[in-house]
Amino acid sequence: MSSLEPGAVLAPQEYVVTRADLVRYAGASGDFNPIHWSERVATQVGLPGVIAHGMYTMALAARAVAEWTGGAPVLEIGCKFTSPVVVPDDDTGVVVVVGATVKSVEEGRATLALEVTCAGQKVLGMPRAVVGVDG
Repeated sequence: MSSLEPGAVLAPQEYVVTRADLVRYAGASGDFNPIHWSERVATQVGLPGVIAHGMYTMALAARAVAEWTGGAPVLEIGCKFTSPVVVPDDDTGVVVVVGATVKSVEEGRATLALEVTCAGQKVLGMPRAVVGVDG
């Protein structure tokens, strides 16, 4: 578990996202919107290409929180979906980076200010998580 002391900067976590990941997420979530798999449809509606599901991107942030905290209970997690994660049609995919700073630790709760980026651009707005901590 990372140190959850106020002001601590947690080691960034990197996750590769490929089109295969989007297919698996669509099957698990039931979200088969073609903007998540069809280049033609995505560009017709004005997107730069196929994009990752917003909830999948948020799930990557939650995965990072679990890794930093050793699986501490997540009491709250939230964000705004601000920029799409464009996923190329290749075997390399794209990298989503999740970083965090511990904002506060009090009353058995640690609040983390998250930063979620792809290609240097923030893709989630105001992401934060609150986890339960001992003592």
